[in-house]
Amino acid sequence: MMDNAIILTIIGAYLLLVIYLSIRGYSKTKNHEDFLVAGRKAHPFMMAMSYGAAFISTSAIVGFGGMAGKYGLSLMWLPFMNIFFGIIIAFIYFGKRTRKIGQNLGAKTFPEFIGRRYDSKGLRAFTSGIMFFFMPLYCAVVLIGGARFLEKLLQIDYNIAVIAFAVVIVLYVLIGGLKGVMYVDAIMGVIMLVGMLTLLGLTYWELGGFISAHEKLNELIPLIPPDQIAEGMRGWTAMPVFNSQIWWLIVSSLMLGVGIGVLAQPQLAVRFMTVKSGRELNRAILVGSIFIIATVGSAYMSGALSNAWFHDKFGMISIDFVKNEAFANKPGSRANRSQRPPRRFRQARAMWT
Repeated sequence: MMDNAIILTIIGAYLLLVIYLSIRGYSKTKNHEDFLVAGRKAHPFMMAMSYGAAFISTSAIVGFGGMAGKYGLSLMWLPFMNIFFGIIIAFIYFGKRTRKIGQNLGAKTFPEFIGRRYDSKGLRAFTSGIMFFFMPLYCAVVLIGGARFLEKLLQIDYNIAVIAFAVVIVLYVLIGGLKGVMYVDAIMGVIMLVGMLTLLGLTYWELGGFISAHEKLNELIPLIPPDQIAEGMRGWTAMPVFNSQIWWLIVSSLMLGVGIGVLAQPQLAVRFMTVKSGRELNRAILVGSIFIIATVGSAYMSGALSNAWFHDKFGMISIDFVKNEAFANKPGSRANRSQRPPRRFRQARAMWT
Protein backbone atom coordinates (compact mmCIF):
# COMPACT_ATOMS: atom_id res chain seq x y z
CA MET A 1 0.00 0.00 0.00
CA MET A 2 1.20 3.52 -0.73
CA ASP A 3 2.96 5.18 2.19
CA ASN A 4 0.61 7.33 4.29
CA ALA A 5 3.03 10.26 4.16
CA ILE A 6 2.79 10.35 0.36
CA ILE A 7 -0.99 10.06 0.47
CA LEU A 8 -1.30 12.85 3.05
CA THR A 9 1.01 15.04 0.94
CA ILE A 10 -1.17 14.52 -2.14
CA ILE A 11 -4.36 15.20 -0.17
CA GLY A 12 -2.80 18.29 1.41
CA ALA A 13 -1.72 19.64 -1.98
CA TYR A 14 -5.21 19.05 -3.35
CA LEU A 15 -6.83 20.84 -0.40
CA LEU A 16 -4.50 23.81 -0.88
CA LEU A 17 -5.53 23.92 -4.53
CA VAL A 18 -9.21 23.84 -3.51
CA ILE A 19 -8.62 26.69 -1.08
CA TYR A 20 -6.87 28.75 -3.77
CA LEU A 21 -9.67 28.16 -6.30
CA SER A 22 -12.33 28.98 -3.69
CA ILE A 23 -10.59 32.27 -2.90
CA ARG A 24 -10.25 32.97 -6.62
CA GLY A 25 -13.97 32.34 -7.04
CA TYR A 26 -14.69 34.65 -4.08
CA SER A 27 -12.56 37.44 -5.55
CA LYS A 28 -14.52 37.26 -8.81
CA THR A 29 -17.93 37.15 -7.13
CA LYS A 30 -19.42 40.62 -6.97
CA ASN A 31 -23.19 39.99 -6.90
CA HIS A 32 -25.91 37.32 -6.62
CA GLU A 33 -25.64 36.45 -10.30
CA ASP A 34 -21.93 35.74 -9.92
CA PHE A 35 -22.54 33.62 -6.83
CA LEU A 36 -25.43 31.56 -8.23
CA VAL A 37 -24.79 31.27 -12.00
CA ALA A 38 -21.10 32.25 -12.30
CA GLY A 39 -21.99 35.59 -13.89
CA ARG A 40 -23.30 33.78 -17.01
CA LYS A 41 -19.85 34.06 -18.58
CA ALA A 42 -18.27 30.66 -17.94
CA HIS A 43 -15.78 29.33 -20.51
CA PRO A 44 -17.10 26.32 -22.53
CA PHE A 45 -14.25 24.10 -21.33
CA MET A 46 -14.83 24.99 -17.69
CA MET A 47 -18.57 24.55 -18.08
CA ALA A 48 -18.18 21.14 -19.75
CA MET A 49 -15.69 19.87 -17.15
CA SER A 50 -17.82 21.18 -14.30
CA TYR A 51 -20.90 19.56 -15.83
CA GLY A 52 -19.04 16.28 -16.24
CA ALA A 53 -17.59 16.29 -12.71
CA ALA A 54 -21.05 17.01 -11.25
CA PHE A 55 -22.53 14.35 -13.55
CA ILE A 56 -20.04 11.60 -12.65
CA SER A 57 -20.25 10.73 -8.96
CA THR A 58 -19.08 7.97 -6.65
CA SER A 59 -21.97 5.76 -7.72
CA ALA A 60 -21.07 6.11 -11.41
CA ILE A 61 -17.41 5.13 -11.03
CA VAL A 62 -17.25 2.91 -7.94
CA GLY A 63 -20.79 1.51 -7.87
CA PHE A 64 -21.33 0.91 -11.58
CA GLY A 65 -17.68 -0.06 -11.98
CA GLY A 66 -18.42 -2.83 -9.49
CA MET A 67 -21.52 -3.79 -11.45
CA ALA A 68 -19.38 -4.03 -14.58
CA GLY A 69 -17.20 -6.45 -12.65
CA LYS A 70 -20.28 -8.54 -11.99
CA TYR A 71 -22.18 -8.20 -15.27
CA GLY A 72 -19.44 -7.38 -17.74
CA LEU A 73 -19.01 -5.07 -20.71
CA SER A 74 -22.75 -4.80 -21.37
CA LEU A 75 -22.55 -1.74 -19.09
CA MET A 76 -20.51 0.00 -21.80
CA TRP A 77 -23.84 0.91 -23.41
CA LEU A 78 -24.45 3.26 -20.47
CA PRO A 79 -21.67 5.78 -21.34
CA PHE A 80 -23.06 5.99 -24.88
CA MET A 81 -26.53 6.68 -23.47
CA ASN A 82 -24.98 9.29 -21.17
CA ILE A 83 -23.30 10.97 -24.12
CA PHE A 84 -26.36 10.85 -26.37
CA PHE A 85 -28.90 12.04 -23.80
CA GLY A 86 -26.76 13.66 -21.10
CA ILE A 87 -24.48 15.61 -23.47
CA ILE A 88 -25.78 15.87 -27.05
CA ILE A 89 -29.53 16.05 -26.42
CA ALA A 90 -29.07 17.97 -23.17
CA PHE A 91 -26.72 20.61 -24.60
CA ILE A 92 -28.37 21.11 -27.98
CA TYR A 93 -32.06 20.94 -27.08
CA PHE A 94 -32.49 21.39 -23.33
CA GLY A 95 -29.38 23.42 -22.64
CA LYS A 96 -29.89 26.18 -25.17
CA ARG A 97 -33.52 26.68 -24.22
CA THR A 98 -32.73 26.56 -20.52
CA ARG A 99 -29.97 29.14 -20.91
CA LYS A 100 -32.07 31.49 -23.05
CA ILE A 101 -35.23 31.29 -20.92
CA GLY A 102 -33.25 31.57 -17.69
CA GLN A 103 -31.47 34.69 -18.92
CA ASN A 104 -34.68 36.30 -20.19
CA LEU A 105 -36.46 35.63 -16.91
CA GLY A 106 -33.47 36.56 -14.77
CA ALA A 107 -33.61 33.16 -13.04
CA LYS A 108 -30.59 32.18 -10.95
CA THR A 109 -31.71 28.85 -9.48
CA PHE A 110 -33.63 25.90 -10.87
CA PRO A 111 -36.75 26.42 -8.66
CA GLU A 112 -36.74 30.10 -9.61
CA PHE A 113 -36.46 29.10 -13.28
CA ILE A 114 -39.49 26.77 -13.02
CA GLY A 115 -41.54 29.24 -10.98
CA ARG A 116 -40.99 32.18 -13.33
CA ARG A 117 -41.35 30.07 -16.47
CA TYR A 118 -44.85 28.95 -15.43
CA ASP A 119 -45.65 32.05 -13.34
CA SER A 120 -46.38 29.89 -10.31
CA LYS A 121 -45.12 30.47 -6.78
CA GLY A 122 -46.64 27.14 -5.77
CA LEU A 123 -44.65 25.26 -8.42
CA ARG A 124 -41.51 27.09 -7.35
CA ALA A 125 -42.10 26.06 -3.73
CA PHE A 126 -42.86 22.48 -4.78
CA THR A 127 -39.65 22.25 -6.82
CA SER A 128 -37.66 23.71 -3.93
CA GLY A 129 -39.23 21.16 -1.60
CA ILE A 130 -38.26 18.26 -3.85
CA MET A 131 -34.67 19.46 -3.97
CA PHE A 132 -34.59 20.17 -0.22
CA PHE A 133 -35.77 16.69 0.75
CA PHE A 134 -34.29 14.49 -1.96
CA MET A 135 -30.99 16.07 -3.02
CA PRO A 136 -29.44 15.37 0.42
CA LEU A 137 -30.05 11.66 -0.22
CA TYR A 138 -28.04 11.89 -3.43
CA CYS A 139 -25.33 13.91 -1.70
CA ALA A 140 -25.22 11.38 1.14
CA VAL A 141 -24.42 8.57 -1.30
CA VAL A 142 -21.51 10.57 -2.71
CA LEU A 143 -20.22 11.43 0.78
CA ILE A 144 -20.49 7.81 1.92
CA GLY A 145 -18.48 6.59 -1.06
CA GLY A 146 -15.74 9.17 -0.52
CA ALA A 147 -15.65 8.62 3.23
CA ARG A 148 -15.38 4.84 2.85
CA PHE A 149 -12.47 5.39 0.48
CA LEU A 150 -10.66 7.61 3.00
CA GLU A 151 -11.46 5.18 5.80
CA LYS A 152 -9.72 2.32 3.99
CA LEU A 153 -6.93 4.42 2.51
CA LEU A 154 -5.86 6.27 5.65
CA GLN A 155 -7.17 3.80 8.26
CA ILE A 156 -9.21 6.53 9.97
CA ASP A 157 -12.62 6.51 11.60
CA TYR A 158 -15.49 6.57 9.09
CA ASN A 159 -17.37 9.34 10.94
CA ILE A 160 -14.29 11.56 10.91
CA ALA A 161 -13.94 11.00 7.15
CA VAL A 162 -17.60 11.95 6.54
CA ILE A 163 -17.31 15.13 8.63
CA ALA A 164 -14.05 16.12 6.92
CA PHE A 165 -15.60 15.71 3.47
CA ALA A 166 -18.71 17.65 4.44
CA VAL A 167 -16.73 20.53 5.98
CA VAL A 168 -14.48 20.90 2.93
CA ILE A 169 -17.44 20.91 0.52
CA VAL A 170 -19.48 23.39 2.57
CA LEU A 171 -16.55 25.78 2.89
CA TYR A 172 -15.60 25.96 -0.77
CA VAL A 173 -19.23 26.26 -1.87
CA LEU A 174 -20.00 29.08 0.58
CA ILE A 175 -16.73 30.92 -0.04
CA GLY A 176 -16.43 30.69 -3.82
CA GLY A 177 -20.05 30.41 -4.91
CA LEU A 178 -20.75 28.70 -8.21
CA LYS A 179 -17.61 30.23 -9.72
CA GLY A 180 -15.49 28.59 -7.06
CA VAL A 181 -17.42 25.34 -7.45
CA MET A 182 -16.87 25.33 -11.21
CA TYR A 183 -13.16 26.03 -10.80
CA VAL A 184 -12.86 23.10 -8.40
CA ASP A 185 -15.06 20.91 -10.62
CA ALA A 186 -12.91 21.66 -13.66
CA ILE A 187 -9.68 20.70 -11.85
CA MET A 188 -11.39 17.65 -10.37
CA GLY A 189 -12.57 16.69 -13.85
CA VAL A 190 -9.02 16.86 -15.23
CA ILE A 191 -7.76 14.70 -12.35
CA MET A 192 -10.57 12.18 -12.95
CA LEU A 193 -9.83 12.11 -16.67
CA VAL A 194 -6.11 11.48 -16.21
CA GLY A 195 -6.66 9.02 -13.37
CA MET A 196 -9.23 6.86 -15.12
CA LEU A 197 -7.27 6.71 -18.38
CA THR A 198 -4.18 5.73 -16.37
CA LEU A 199 -6.17 3.00 -14.61
CA LEU A 200 -7.41 1.61 -17.92
CA GLY A 201 -3.94 1.76 -19.46
CA LEU A 202 -2.37 -0.06 -16.51
CA THR A 203 -5.12 -2.67 -16.59
CA TYR A 204 -4.41 -3.50 -20.24
CA TRP A 205 -0.66 -3.45 -19.55
CA GLU A 206 -1.07 -5.91 -16.66
CA LEU A 207 -3.16 -8.24 -18.84
CA GLY A 208 -0.77 -8.22 -21.79
CA GLY A 209 -2.45 -5.73 -24.09
CA PHE A 210 -5.91 -5.04 -25.53
CA ILE A 211 -6.44 -8.31 -27.43
CA SER A 212 -4.93 -10.51 -24.74
CA ALA A 213 -7.01 -8.86 -22.00
CA HIS A 214 -10.32 -9.44 -23.77
CA GLU A 215 -9.36 -12.98 -24.74
CA LYS A 216 -8.62 -13.75 -21.09
CA LEU A 217 -11.93 -12.23 -20.05
CA ASN A 218 -13.80 -14.28 -22.64
CA GLU A 219 -12.15 -17.47 -21.38
CA LEU A 220 -13.69 -17.01 -17.93
CA ILE A 221 -17.21 -18.01 -19.05
CA PRO A 222 -17.01 -21.35 -17.13
CA LEU A 223 -16.52 -19.34 -13.91
CA ILE A 224 -19.81 -17.44 -14.16
CA PRO A 225 -21.73 -18.05 -10.90
CA PRO A 226 -24.69 -20.43 -11.44
CA ASP A 227 -27.23 -17.90 -10.14
CA GLN A 228 -26.10 -15.35 -12.76
CA ILE A 229 -26.33 -17.96 -15.53
CA ALA A 230 -29.90 -18.67 -14.41
CA GLU A 231 -30.64 -14.94 -14.60
CA GLY A 232 -29.40 -14.71 -18.20
CA MET A 233 -25.70 -13.89 -18.10
CA ARG A 234 -23.68 -15.29 -21.02
CA GLY A 235 -20.25 -13.89 -20.20
CA TRP A 236 -18.40 -10.69 -19.36
CA THR A 237 -17.94 -9.82 -23.05
CA ALA A 238 -21.53 -10.38 -24.20
CA MET A 239 -24.97 -8.92 -23.63
CA PRO A 240 -27.22 -11.02 -21.37
CA VAL A 241 -29.89 -13.27 -22.88
CA PHE A 242 -32.66 -11.14 -24.38
CA ASN A 243 -35.61 -10.59 -22.03
CA SER A 244 -33.79 -12.23 -19.12
CA GLN A 245 -33.64 -10.77 -15.62
CA ILE A 246 -30.14 -9.34 -16.08
CA TRP A 247 -31.02 -8.03 -19.55
CA TRP A 248 -33.88 -5.99 -18.07
CA LEU A 249 -31.64 -4.78 -15.25
CA ILE A 250 -29.02 -3.53 -17.71
CA VAL A 251 -31.43 -2.06 -20.26
CA SER A 252 -34.24 -0.59 -18.15
CA SER A 253 -32.65 0.32 -14.83
CA LEU A 254 -29.20 1.34 -16.08
CA MET A 255 -29.19 2.23 -19.77
CA LEU A 256 -32.59 3.93 -19.80
CA GLY A 257 -33.08 4.87 -16.15
CA VAL A 258 -29.64 6.38 -15.60
CA GLY A 259 -28.99 7.34 -19.21
CA ILE A 260 -32.19 9.35 -19.63
CA GLY A 261 -32.63 10.27 -15.96
CA VAL A 262 -29.67 12.61 -16.16
CA LEU A 263 -31.89 15.13 -17.95
CA ALA A 264 -33.82 15.67 -14.71
CA GLN A 265 -30.88 16.59 -12.48
CA PRO A 266 -31.23 20.25 -11.38
CA GLN A 267 -27.53 20.65 -10.47
CA LEU A 268 -26.72 19.96 -14.12
CA ALA A 269 -29.48 22.14 -15.58
CA VAL A 270 -28.10 25.15 -13.69
CA ARG A 271 -24.78 24.72 -15.54
CA PHE A 272 -26.54 25.62 -18.79
CA MET A 273 -27.30 29.07 -17.36
CA THR A 274 -23.62 29.79 -16.69
CA VAL A 275 -22.59 30.43 -20.33
CA LYS A 276 -23.34 33.57 -22.28
CA SER A 277 -24.74 31.99 -25.47
CA GLY A 278 -25.80 28.76 -27.13
CA ARG A 279 -22.60 28.87 -29.14
CA GLU A 280 -20.61 28.08 -26.00
CA LEU A 281 -22.79 25.02 -25.41
CA ASN A 282 -22.00 23.76 -28.92
CA ARG A 283 -18.30 24.13 -28.18
CA ALA A 284 -18.70 22.27 -24.88
CA ILE A 285 -20.24 19.14 -26.46
CA LEU A 286 -16.95 17.63 -27.63
CA VAL A 287 -15.22 18.22 -24.30
CA GLY A 288 -18.15 16.77 -22.37
CA SER A 289 -18.39 13.70 -24.61
CA ILE A 290 -14.67 12.93 -24.31
CA PHE A 291 -14.87 13.35 -20.55
CA ILE A 292 -17.79 10.90 -20.19
CA ILE A 293 -16.39 8.13 -22.38
CA ALA A 294 -12.90 8.49 -20.83
CA THR A 295 -14.03 8.43 -17.19
CA VAL A 296 -17.00 6.11 -16.82
CA GLY A 297 -16.00 4.16 -19.93
CA SER A 298 -12.63 3.45 -18.33
CA ALA A 299 -14.30 2.53 -15.03
CA TYR A 300 -16.67 0.02 -16.63
CA MET A 301 -14.00 -1.46 -18.87
CA SER A 302 -11.60 -1.83 -15.95
CA GLY A 303 -14.38 -3.22 -13.77
CA ALA A 304 -15.13 -6.01 -16.22
CA LEU A 305 -11.43 -6.71 -16.87
CA SER A 306 -10.77 -6.93 -13.13
CA ASN A 307 -12.11 -10.50 -13.34
CA ALA A 308 -9.25 -11.45 -15.66
CA TRP A 309 -6.71 -9.65 -13.48
CA PHE A 310 -7.84 -11.36 -10.26
CA HIS A 311 -7.96 -14.71 -12.03
CA ASP A 312 -4.41 -14.24 -13.32
CA LYS A 313 -3.07 -13.20 -9.91
CA PHE A 314 -5.09 -15.26 -7.45
CA GLY A 315 -7.11 -17.79 -9.40
CA MET A 316 -10.54 -16.26 -8.71
CA ILE A 317 -12.85 -13.74 -10.32
CA SER A 318 -13.29 -10.36 -8.66
CA ILE A 319 -16.68 -11.08 -7.09
CA ASP A 320 -15.23 -14.15 -5.35
CA PHE A 321 -12.36 -12.02 -4.04
CA VAL A 322 -14.87 -9.51 -2.62
CA LYS A 323 -16.90 -12.31 -1.01
CA ASN A 324 -13.79 -13.75 0.60
CA GLU A 325 -12.84 -10.27 1.82
CA ALA A 326 -16.24 -9.99 3.51
CA PHE A 327 -15.79 -13.48 4.99
CA ALA A 328 -12.34 -12.63 6.34
CA ASN A 329 -13.69 -9.50 8.04
CA LYS A 330 -16.63 -11.34 9.60
CA PRO A 331 -16.25 -11.53 13.41
CA GLY A 332 -15.13 -14.98 14.51
CA SER A 333 -14.37 -16.23 11.01
CA ARG A 334 -10.66 -16.60 11.72
CA ALA A 335 -11.28 -18.60 14.88
CA ASN A 336 -12.47 -21.61 12.92
CA ARG A 337 -9.48 -22.63 10.76
CA SER A 338 -11.63 -25.11 8.82
CA GLN A 339 -13.58 -22.15 7.42
CA ARG A 340 -10.60 -19.97 6.54
CA PRO A 341 -10.55 -18.43 3.03
CA PRO A 342 -8.32 -20.07 0.41
CA ARG A 343 -4.57 -19.58 0.84
CA ARG A 344 -4.31 -17.59 -2.41
CA PHE A 345 -6.89 -15.16 -1.02
CA ARG A 346 -4.96 -14.72 2.23
CA GLN A 347 -1.88 -13.91 0.18
CA ALA A 348 -3.83 -11.40 -1.89
CA ARG A 349 -5.32 -9.78 1.18
CA ALA A 350 -1.87 -9.45 2.76
CA MET A 351 -0.71 -7.71 -0.41
CA TRP A 352 -3.44 -5.05 -0.18
CA THR A 353 -3.26 -4.38 3.59
